[in-house]
Amino acid sequence: MRRLTALAAPIVGINVLNVLVLAIDTAMVGRLDNADQLLTALGFAIQVVWLLMVAMIGLTVGTVALIARAYGAGDHARVDHVLRQATQLTVLLSLVIAAVGNLAAPQLLYLLGASPAAIESGLDYLRPLLTGVVFTYLLILYGAVLRGVGNTRVPFLVSLFSTTLNVAFNWMLIYGNLGMPALGLTGAAVGTVCAHFVGSSLLGLLLNRGVVERLKLSFKLTAIDRELARAFARIGTPAALDTLVFNASFLSIVSMLGRVDELAVAAHGIGIRVQSLAFVPGLAFSQATGALVGQSLGAGSVDGARQVARASVILCTALMSLLALAFVVFAEPMVTVFHVEPGTELAKYTVDWIQILGYCMPAVGWYIALIGLLQGAGDTQTGLNINLLGTFLFQIPASYVFGFVFDWGAFGIWVAFPLSCVLKVILVHRAYLKGTWATTGIEA
Repeated sequence: MRRLTALAAPIVGINVLNVLVLAIDTAMVGRLDNADQLLTALGFAIQVVWLLMVAMIGLTVGTVALIARAYGAGDHARVDHVLRQATQLTVLLSLVIAAVGNLAAPQLLYLLGASPAAIESGLDYLRPLLTGVVFTYLLILYGAVLRGVGNTRVPFLVSLFSTTLNVAFNWMLIYGNLGMPALGLTGAAVGTVCAHFVGSSLLGLLLNRGVVERLKLSFKLTAIDRELARAFARIGTPAALDTLVFNASFLSIVSMLGRVDELAVAAHGIGIRVQSLAFVPGLAFSQATGALVGQSLGAGSVDGARQVARASVILCTALMSLLALAFVVFAEPMVTVFHVEPGTELAKYTVDWIQILGYCMPAVGWYIALIGLLQGAGDTQTGLNINLLGTFLFQIPASYVFGFVFDWGAFGIWVAFPLSCVLKVILVHRAYLKGTWATTGIEA
């Protein structure tokens, strides 16, 4: 538990800083003229960024699993090889995303429902961000690599420095301070790219100089290791698809709520913002679990991996239960933070959704702890299968039945989500007890 907590604490800080970057961009853009249109465009643009991030999420999960396993086995030549190959694959992926993203961005914004004006403003933000996406991806990758070898303090400090620079660059480039051009929404993107360039370069330099013990990044280009690339794909693809399935579950809820009441859609958005912050600690422990499980399996200790998993389940479930209590008891005061008038229909919907999220959080804590185990073991296919079953065979049909057949409205649509979480917990715990993840991890 001490090892998990020590590894997870800086990850919490990193994830909070990532959320803060978006909040800072939003707050600064909100002070510009025509702020409503610009904020709408920013909202659509961020959705496109997250959509294009899916492949990088898969590569990151694969990298952590392979790095942690090699590190646990004491094979430091293998660690350095995986690091160099992951770096080269990240650069190649970034070039593809930059090219395809810039070409497809107008169509993606249109498909998301953006107006012509929002598309034009959204492109002002997306084009520079996608052009410099390699720096963002490398920053993510190097942070994941360091997590895989048990060092989260260095990426946290670099992330803190990068976020501070982001604020400074935004202040200069959005408003035109200190003699810089006033670029508005484009300035927010350029500021982020510049900050990520500094952060990724700093981490790359630290890794190249061997500052982190038993880990060294070589900048020498080598041929792509096809066998290793296939291992990245085998582990990472299910993890990437898992993210898409999770997003699909919330999109299905939004589409159904739109048929009930648009106020319920607005309430859903507010609840998701609260959830994104509340889930940060649990996700941090899940990521730390993956790293320690990978190291244990690399050392040939399945029992050590199980000890990590048990500690993670206890910590995640306890932590998320405390947060759940706050959600259920203090839902009404939380709503007022978003300037929602108490007693209104919007307030009622929002309180209902926040409390429903609260009831499912203990189950979510248990679930993400064991998903961390599966990812660290390289058995991401099992996690994807469980998510597919819980989402498409239960949650979405149940939301429709409860909401429209039983005529429970928004409450019925929402309540299927915590029920699906309980089902996923049962399935993932069965997978944990079955133990095939250990064999999958060792074979990988």
